[in-house]
Amino acid sequence: MDRLELMHVFVRVAELSGFTAAADSLGLPKSSVSGAVKDLERLLDTSLLHRTTRRVTLTQDGAAFYERAKALLADADEVQSMFQESDADIGGRLRVDMPVGLAKNLVIPALPDFLAAHPRLEIELGSTDRRVDLIKEGYDCILRVGSLSDSSLIVRPLGRLRLVNVASPDYLARHGLPETPADLAGHRLIHYAQSLGTPPDGFEVDGIGTIPMAGGLTVNSSISYVAACLAGLGIIQAPDAGLHPLIDADRLREILPDHRAPPMPVNLLYPGRRHLPKRTRRFMDWIARIIRPYLA
Repeated sequence: MDRLELMHVFVRVAELSGFTAAADSLGLPKSSVSGAVKDLERLLDTSLLHRTTRRVTLTQDGAAFYERAKALLADADEVQSMFQESDADIGGRLRVDMPVGLAKNLVIPALPDFLAAHPRLEIELGSTDRRVDLIKEGYDCILRVGSLSDSSLIVRPLGRLRLVNVASPDYLARHGLPETPADLAGHRLIHYAQSLGTPPDGFEVDGIGTIPMAGGLTVNSSISYVAACLAGLGIIQAPDAGLHPLIDADRLREILPDHRAPPMPVNLLYPGRRHLPKRTRRFMDWIARIIRPYLA
C-alpha cells in the first residue's frame, strides 16, 4: 500500500475502534489491516494505537495524526476530482443513511436516473429509523428528519417537510370522517415512539398544540406506523413525501387538511471536512432537488 492507502486504513481503524470492524468496512482481511497500521507506525516511528484484546484506542500521537490524516485524505480526494469535467467521471464509494420512508418512497425510485448519470459511483444506502453514528459507522452523509441533538457535524438545512393526517378508507367507514379537531374525541391515534416505554404522543395541530388521543397501538418503526394505518388501526401524522403514493392510490385518505402538524425540519449532515468529495456534494445537491417539492 502507498502512504495514502495506509492512512486511509488507519483512519477507519481509529473511527471504528477495532481491526475487525475496519476490515469489514474496507473489504480487506484483518491481517492486511493490522499490517497496514504497523507499516504506518514504522514509517512515522511512533505508536499510533493502544491495542487490547477487546478494542484499540488512540495514543496521544495517534490522536494528533488522526486529525491531520483525515484532512490530508479529504484534500487528496478533492485534488483527484478537481479536473473531472463531467458527472460521468465522478466515481468511488458513497455511504449514506436516511429514514426508511424517504428511502423507500422518494430516493430509491429516483436512483436509477442518478446512477445512470454517474456510472462509476457505488452507493451504500442505509435506511433505518435509528440514529446512526456517522463517524464511527463510516457514512459520508446522512439525511435526518426532526430535531437534531448537539453535534460536531456540519448541517445543511433543506427545509421543513409537510406532514399530513391520514387514515384508511376502512377506518373512516367504521369511525366516520372527522371534520374538526373536536371530532377526534371519538377516534383513535396510532402512536409513534422512537423508544418504546416513553409517554405516548398526541395529535399535533400547528398553532394549537397537542390534542391527547386514545390509541391501542404504539410502534417504533415508520414501516409499522404506515402498515398499522393501512390495516385500519387508526390515524397517523407523517410526511407527505412518504404517503403521497398511497393517497394517490386511495389506500389512505387525507383528513383535517386545515389542521396539520407543524412541518418537520429535514437536514443533511456530514463530517466537518475542509473539502467534501465531489461525489458527496453531487449526491447532496441531488437529494435537495428531489425533496424540494415536499417541503412546506
